[in-house]
Amino acid sequence: MTTGVAINVAANTNQPGFRGPLRADGSFVYVPIPEPEPTAGSVPTYADLDLPITIPPDLRDTPVHLDPSFAEYPCCERYTYGDPHDLKARPLLELSAGDDVYFYATLDAPDDPAAWMAADWGAYLIGEFALARDPLPGDEYAALSADERAAFAGNAHCHRDPFDAAVLLAGDPDASRLYDTAVPLSGAQGTEANRAVTEWSADSGRGPWWRRPLRYDTAGASRLREWIGRDTYPAVR
Repeated sequence: MTTGVAINVAANTNQPGFRGPLRADGSFVYVPIPEPEPTAGSVPTYADLDLPITIPPDLRDTPVHLDPSFAEYPCCERYTYGDPHDLKARPLLELSAGDDVYFYATLDAPDDPAAWMAADWGAYLIGEFALARDPLPGDEYAALSADERAAFAGNAHCHRDPFDAAVLLAGDPDASRLYDTAVPLSGAQGTEANRAVTEWSADSGRGPWWRRPLRYDTAGASRLREWIGRDTYPAVR
């Protein structure tokens, strides 16, 4: 039984053409992708986020697809996530209130990476939600009352015109967070999956695993929770 799912999110070499940075102390910058679809009303731009990195001048006024949203992140008030694709929606819809959703991103290594970091780029967990309610199938959103829709207010897919989410998630504000320190899923190279993928999830770690949803059963989710709670990680180089 799946009780945890990790989903790939954030900037990459395709959108917008660069990854967020990982720093030598393990901190990082979550950089959302650009918003490629029409929206009803204005949405934040890269300039609005005022991130502590240099955004290319031609992207500063580009609207962002701010998904997932974390309450502590610029221009966000809630913990929400949505996705229009069955590949991600299916495993998420298997979850229930109280289950965990993890978000991972590919991040560029610093000039002098710590021994536990991948040498060039790697996949790292950057945040998590404890679900405040059962995942909502997208086709049920229109029937929600205004009060029920408030749980998802601000989600990027609710801004899209037309609305296109196949699933919507709401995180418990008391048990959801954007991490201060990245949690490694890669080994010495970004393409090399560590045991958080190959042993604890249902994924083989072969092929482009860093783009796939990672499913965790109860035992695997418990091991992943211990991994996230560590103060240090084993050297990989």
